[in-house]
Amino acid sequence: MKDVSREEFYSDLLIIGGGIAGATAALEAASQGLSINLVIKSAGLEGSNTYWAQGGIVSFGDDDDPELLKEDILKAGDWINNPEAVEVLVSEGKRAVDRILIEELKIPFARSSPDKLDYALEGGHSRRRILHVEDATGQRIAQAFYARLKQFPNIHVYFDHTAVDLLTVPHHSTSPISYYREPRCLGAYVLDNRTRKVKKFLAPYTILASGGCGAVYQFTSNPRTTIGSGYAMALRAGARIVNMEYIQFHPTALYHRDADGFLISESVRGEGARLKTRFGRTFMEKYSPQKELAPRDEVTRAIYQEMINTNSSYVLLDLASYARVDIKKRFPHIYRTCLQYGIDITREPIPVVPAAHFCCGGVLVDTWGRTSLQGLYAVGEVACTGVHGANRLASTSLLEGLVWGLRASRHIADHFEAAFPYNPSLIHPWYYPENEEEIDPALIHQDWATIRSTMWNYAGIIRTGKRLERARADLEYLKHRIDKFYKEAPMDPDIVDLRHGIQVALMITYAALANTSSRGCHYRQD
Repeated sequence: MKDVSREEFYSDLLIIGGGIAGATAALEAASQGLSINLVIKSAGLEGSNTYWAQGGIVSFGDDDDPELLKEDILKAGDWINNPEAVEVLVSEGKRAVDRILIEELKIPFARSSPDKLDYALEGGHSRRRILHVEDATGQRIAQAFYARLKQFPNIHVYFDHTAVDLLTVPHHSTSPISYYREPRCLGAYVLDNRTRKVKKFLAPYTILASGGCGAVYQFTSNPRTTIGSGYAMALRAGARIVNMEYIQFHPTALYHRDADGFLISESVRGEGARLKTRFGRTFMEKYSPQKELAPRDEVTRAIYQEMINTNSSYVLLDLASYARVDIKKRFPHIYRTCLQYGIDITREPIPVVPAAHFCCGGVLVDTWGRTSLQGLYAVGEVACTGVHGANRLASTSLLEGLVWGLRASRHIADHFEAAFPYNPSLIHPWYYPENEEEIDPALIHQDWATIRSTMWNYAGIIRTGKRLERARADLEYLKHRIDKFYKEAPMDPDIVDLRHGIQVALMITYAALANTSSRGCHYRQD
């Protein structure tokens, strides 16, 4: 083995991931005077789920009440939410939205009049309480955050850098004496996607904000880079992971051969759209008294069942016949995108299919974002605060990322100790194979095709013990091959992602096998 990695980057805080949770954490920590290295896998803002969030963010509507919001969250989560975390979200959410998004970032949320915000309605909510910027809320939030972060000299952003592994002691220490110490995270090994070299990012505190794992499924609303790297790294580092079986599928992604998981926001149904079979018959009245505004897991299973009943690859979402708003004005992004694929949503229904959307489980954290591993925090979708229970209520994810991003950085700043907690010279450098096997892209593409089709068919919307057992056997066999490939191949972001992805697919499968009770978005049909 040869050692070619000596680059070291120090900061008070390392943040991995740049969606709303990571960006909020960076903004708050920088405001508290800490130095921050922010590592982002994509070359731009488009790599996060935040950027593609259409619907909006939960606040409080005019006739709203905190107890009503709590009830809606608990009901959607099938009553296994963490009550303490739900209380934090509800009590601090509106204040965080007002202070950060409205006052500091000046997000131009839609208004029903010059002095009155407009609130949208989404499935599972008993009130109109969703703040939005037309149908591109996440994009406007992401852009505003990064315009603000650029103003801080103590924030250094590293785009096009892939986190490979969390750096922990004693595991990455060269000293045998370190095994007497309590395990602690001290940063991460990070691959520069352009140079293909691994750097050591050292920090006394690390925040995982790496997002979810929807892209381990064949159909997803997430960017294809969203493969759950944070879950895999945290598991290997020894942090507790919970509730990985609860994968929420969004009911309505655009069904078109050239559209890669384009989301049709739940707000479309909130503004009157009805679901129909491809033969034009409505069906949600058969499955829920709330019809199209039932929680996502119920709508998803109803669509899935109707696709089976009618031997169809999709259903139709009819906004044109039922809209209560000016479609082009309320949903300009969806209108323009669908029109690119030959679908005029003001005149015809939209073909849609369910898609993997959100992981309700993840790295277990407390109300301050602390994980079970010293020095490591987690915020956003990679974390499991317990807010979502067995199923996420629409538009609470951006709010959760905002609230816990603030709380994690505030907690770190309040307890910060300047001295680095370990001797950096005793931390293992990165090693590369002497004989690096050439990467064949066809093998990577085929491995991903196997992972995604296996997860979709055997560990997807409706699960059985036999399907999950088949998934486990196939994925475990594939993992052995991928692990060997990873050890012998040159460092490459595609190889790193593949290693993360197979581990995450197995985490979901193991959790789904272990839980034989149907709840929320984990549905067993045994």
